[in-house]
Amino acid sequence: MSGGARQTVPVDVHLILRRDGESGPEVLLSRRAGPVYASGLRHLPSGHLDPDEDMVEAVIREAREETGVRIQAEDVTAAVTVHHRPPVGSRSRIGVFFEVRRWSGRPRVMESDRCDGMDWYPLDALPDPMVAYCRAGLDAYRAGLPAAVHFQQPDDAIEHRPDGPDSTRLLSGPPACGVEVPHGLRMFAEQAVGRIVEATEVSWVRTGSRVWRLSGPGGGTWYLKRHRGVRFHDREVTAYRSWVPALGARAPRLVAADTAVRAVVVTALPGHPLHGLVLGAADEARVQQALGRLVGVLHRSAPERPAAASTAADKIKRHLDGARPYLAAGDEDLVLSLVGAYAGLPKPTLVPTHGDLQYRNVLLDGDGEPLLFDFERFSRTKKRSRMSAWARALKPPHVGGGHPGTRGVDSTVTTPAIIWS
Repeated sequence: MSGGARQTVPVDVHLILRRDGESGPEVLLSRRAGPVYASGLRHLPSGHLDPDEDMVEAVIREAREETGVRIQAEDVTAAVTVHHRPPVGSRSRIGVFFEVRRWSGRPRVMESDRCDGMDWYPLDALPDPMVAYCRAGLDAYRAGLPAAVHFQQPDDAIEHRPDGPDSTRLLSGPPACGVEVPHGLRMFAEQAVGRIVEATEVSWVRTGSRVWRLSGPGGGTWYLKRHRGVRFHDREVTAYRSWVPALGARAPRLVAADTAVRAVVVTALPGHPLHGLVLGAADEARVQQALGRLVGVLHRSAPERPAAASTAADKIKRHLDGARPYLAAGDEDLVLSLVGAYAGLPKPTLVPTHGDLQYRNVLLDGDGEPLLFDFERFSRTKKRSRMSAWARALKPPHVGGGHPGTRGVDSTVTTPAIIWS
């Protein structure tokens, strides 16, 4: 420790007010105006601490004074800390950026002598001109990193310039409890549920998506999932927001979702995986019947929607032409009779379906009742009752006839897919 005077630095707070926009997450930015520092530049709502005020109290007060919104302390989450030195003067400062996703009131300009505009902007397409200090904090936030150093030189511009000198050094944080959860995902999860004290990867082999079980200091448990692609992410988020709530306590609840990192955090369910359990015939039938009732709730969670007209009959002759050398006697007649029976049915409708109801995606609670999770393949699918009608419409010898190389449609092999109809 040096013998010189200790350095003291001012602390200011910055509000990342975040919402889900049509094309992804958005943040609220204001435009400074009048005889103030950085006039004409966009900036997050921010300010200094008042005497005897803690940081959370300060960001709540600044939000109310500058934007009119009211925030509860439990909705304030620490996001990024920036050590900043401005180009004017040599004294550095500490900026603490807080994320808030829930508030009351509509943001609006409250200090017209200091601000002449306020609007929402996509987090992945931030506007210019913007205060470089603010941009450094948002760059760290977008990268899912906890801190940054932003030291500017005396001749640097106050505003962020894409083609100017890069004065920002982003800093990584340690992995959660020694488990290598990627930094961006860990920050996303901690912004959603608070500090993580333990993380265990529980991903299925070869599924592409990655899943971690998270534990908090108070004993809470959640699951963090990073999807293999945007399509799977969008499907699961849509399912959780639109249809899964109909299942109530028999499915997880969505805590947070972020398209930028293709990840979700969901609540944990109390139960044991059905995958790998050895059940007797009676117990398995009971579980499958309960699954059928549960999936029926999903089917009825949204109005049925007409399906597009099927083109199977139009394409079947082309497929038969290619397959004819490999068909046994009677195969072509069987295929044509099946297509004819299907074409005569009423137009099918689409209903919400799980899309991947394997036993690995089912838990059994303490009463032996099923719980559902993993909705990344959720979609609207043709109502299975049409398939049942198709089977009933068929005539012998094809029904139950045990055609060579096929299983009769009245097969007694029981699967959840059959019970759902």
